Amino acid sequence: MTTNDAPRWFTSSHSNNGGNCVEVAVNLAASHGVIPVRDTKNPNGPVLNLPADAWSDFVTLAKNAQV
Repeated sequence: MTTNDAPRWFTSSHSNNGGNCVEVAVNLAASHGVIPVRDTKNPNGPVLNLPADAWSDFVTLAKNAQV
């Protein structure tokens, strides 16, 4: 993986910073077709590579959820 292919992690600005957050790296969607997701509290832990379309569906569901 080159420097350009390295995940650029970020946490949502909507996070309340309570420690139960995930980080995502959307910069790999176009080049690799995946969205890596990891636990903010464990940046060296496992990474879940979601297909870009699955991540998009998840975000749409989350935005439309009634809490």
